[in-house]
Amino acid sequence: MIVDFHVHSTASDGTRDPRDLAAEAELRGFRAIALTDHDNCDGIADFTGVPGIELSIEPGSGFDRFHLLGLGIDPENARLKEFLRSILDGRNRRNERIFANFHRLGIDIRPEPHGEVLARPHFARWLMEHRYVSSIAEAFGKYLTPDAPDATRCYEERYHPSQEEAFSVIHGAGGICVMAHPRYWKNEWKRVGCDFAAAERSFAELKEKGLDGLEALYQANLPEEDVRFTMIAERLKLLKSAGSDYHGANKPTIPLGMEVTEKFISPLLEQLRLNVV
Repeated sequence: MIVDFHVHSTASDGTRDPRDLAAEAELRGFRAIALTDHDNCDGIADFTGVPGIELSIEPGSGFDRFHLLGLGIDPENARLKEFLRSILDGRNRRNERIFANFHRLGIDIRPEPHGEVLARPHFARWLMEHRYVSSIAEAFGKYLTPDAPDATRCYEERYHPSQEEAFSVIHGAGGICVMAHPRYWKNEWKRVGCDFAAAERSFAELKEKGLDGLEALYQANLPEEDVRFTMIAERLKLLKSAGSDYHGANKPTIPLGMEVTEKFISPLLEQLRLNVV
């Protein structure tokens, strides 16, 4: 069966409308699809599927990047709305510093946000459209990552809420906490491969804090990573999810949808109260 629990729309840094994404999923017979835009729920009202969100939170000591998927959330939850406002304020302060860095380079950049969210892909697309770079990938490599060259780097770090607060807010909004793309939790894993034993110990600690699941199947995973993250989730009794991280034309090599077995995905469907056939 086909599912996708990690999808972005024009409400954050994707290029397709939420209605359009839901319509494609229905046409193709998806078993389930979740909208997980960054730091906001603005697209959920126009989406017929699982309401979700993706948050960038504190990675923890010794780690570099923790993206948390909240699946099955109530987008009208008052505490969630307050929490997202604080994150958006932090994002806006970061963007002011990015604008200043570009102006220092003599680039009068004017990207258009989608809704309230202005993210790095919006900066990258503006740079490509105005011929400062030939591709979005070049824009990130030259300007928008921590590893960009000193002479052109405009990247700035932004506010990340704590793991405990994020887990509590998602649970309070009726959602399930799933770590997105665990292969990116530590930068060196992308270069030398994941230390699965160390990862399992740390996932066990996160479960005690409130983590419910892992995105064990991810479009950029190596085959071994799909297998090993699935095995770890099963040993730790964490839910298993599958996501493409679809962004439309902003990441054109990533297709919508992930093939899964019923055995793999049924526990998550049951937890989300989706009928299991």
